Amino acid sequence: MFIQTEATPNPATLKFLPGRVVLAESTFEAKDAEAAARSPLASALFAVPGVSGVFFGHDFISVTKADDESDWAQVKPAVLGAIMEHFQSGAPVMAEGGHDTIEAGDEFYDEADHDTVVTIKDLLETRVRPAVAGDGGDITFRGYKEGVVYLEMKGACSGCPSSTATLRHGVQNLFRHFLPEVREVQAV
Repeated sequence: MFIQTEATPNPATLKFLPGRVVLAESTFEAKDAEAAARSPLASALFAVPGVSGVFFGHDFISVTKADDESDWAQVKPAVLGAIMEHFQSGAPVMAEGGHDTIEAGDEFYDEADHDTVVTIKDLLETRVRPAVAGDGGDITFRGYKEGVVYLEMKGACSGCPSSTATLRHGVQNLFRHFLPEVREVQAV
């Protein structure tokens, strides 16, 4: 099994491409060992000293190391080994019942803004998420209120030094172009 590795804009995160589907639908993020317990692969990655976050996309795994405590030269080989061992074992990526997704009830917006929210979600799906996934992360809609779009950054994008610029200059400008009523984009 050959696993490619790519740098991300976040120096604390590397993107691992195992050459196969990781999660066919949705995404998964674990920021601690307790959350990782929902996935045998995430648990194995958190067992690697220095790993502080794991994110699964469709065909990639983003692994975040503790900022100053670890060096990628030590962490990367162990992460590659854990990923390879997991996929060769045939074990599922997610434990039974462990792939709960965020429910639509976790979103907030006024029903009068429904058409605006539909357009926001469409722009996220077709234009923003594919670009963000290329950098090893994800961005999801959380809410819309009084011209402000609230988005959640995941994976390599969470805590990335350039994520604020991505939101302000990229996503916000895109939304404003198509939806003049959008005043601002904020991360939650």
